[in-house]
Amino acid sequence: MATYPFLSDEWVGEARKIRQEFEGKGGTVPHQIRMNLVITEVPFAEAAIDAHMDSSDGQLRLDLGHIEPVDLKVTLDYGTAKAILVEGNPQAGMQAFMAGKIRVEGDMAKLMAMQATAPDPAAQEVATRLRAITA
Repeated sequence: MATYPFLSDEWVGEARKIRQEFEGKGGTVPHQIRMNLVITEVPFAEAAIDAHMDSSDGQLRLDLGHIEPVDLKVTLDYGTAKAILVEGNPQAGMQAFMAGKIRVEGDMAKLMAMQATAPDPAAQEVATRLRAITA
């Protein structure tokens, strides 16, 4: 299986295919959140990457571009974003936050509630598949 750098055009395309394959197969996300992400220090891009996470329809979606309105905006570096979003490493996120490497603007309580939610089996399979395509 081919692997691609996290958030590259190829990675995003493959991630969308995986998401479509699992559409409607998992449970709903209990906490709704609309969050914009600014990913800095991207090794293959000259500028930051704007992305978003949205669970307002009951399914958690990560995609490129910003959305409005949002509950919060999170700015973090590429390595931390990859550790949290692909590797599922919440400790990396906590360490980066404590070191001031993550900036949060908006409703921090929604972010904390989202982190406390255990993923369902379909979401875990999606995460496994995303890790498999990530270089």
